[in-house]
Amino acid sequence: MLNLSFFRWMSLAGIFAMALLALVAGSFSPAVADECKNRGDLDARYCDNDRDLVADTPTDASKWLDPGTLVFSYTPVEDPSVYENVFTEFMAYLAEKTGKKVKWYGAESYAAQVEAMRSGRLHVAGISTGPTCFGVNLAGYVPFAIMSGPKGFGYKLQLITHKDSDIMKVSDMKGRNIAHVTPSSNSGNQAPRALFKDLGVVPDQDYKVAYSGKHDNSIMGGRQQGLRRGAHRIQRPGPDGR
Repeated sequence: MLNLSFFRWMSLAGIFAMALLALVAGSFSPAVADECKNRGDLDARYCDNDRDLVADTPTDASKWLDPGTLVFSYTPVEDPSVYENVFTEFMAYLAEKTGKKVKWYGAESYAAQVEAMRSGRLHVAGISTGPTCFGVNLAGYVPFAIMSGPKGFGYKLQLITHKDSDIMKVSDMKGRNIAHVTPSSNSGNQAPRALFKDLGVVPDQDYKVAYSGKHDNSIMGGRQQGLRRGAHRIQRPGPDGR
């Protein structure tokens, strides 16, 4: 198995390209249209008069939401129930600091998480890198923190092949059928499209892209289909770093 790792990040001015986790609070009521002088790429219900690329807090405090129970969610993963236990301590801390009850919401998809915040049913969330821009523009996400460590922030993009594959470097993918994860996935689609160009390979031009739908599908598909067709997958590390 070949493991090609990349560690890069881009600023908010472009996209949250390699940020591992952005915690957001975006439960704002729609901005009044005639008061909005700048909206940028935001949905019509939001305004960005201060031009910081995210939805403004309504100037009228009566439009602020003050839920009795805060709903927290983490980015959809292969087994959402695992992360509910992981964040128990964090939710208790959030409850202590806010004085509010905190409830877990296990989102089944990126779209479900974005829609939950857009509708006001989700108040605080850890979201994946890829859908951050969609959340900001469509649901009023306001990123305020990012997961990091002593060496900074970011994570790895891994190119995974079957152990018997003849793909030993990125250029070997030319002319092959390669599975990315989903169009909105950063490590599973957006990052390869941005980074592979520097390595002499352009997705959809030098190799055919098919979407597996989920990260675990990519891993299992590479294992099973690799035995038959030499299918290969773009994948990010799991929560344990593997």
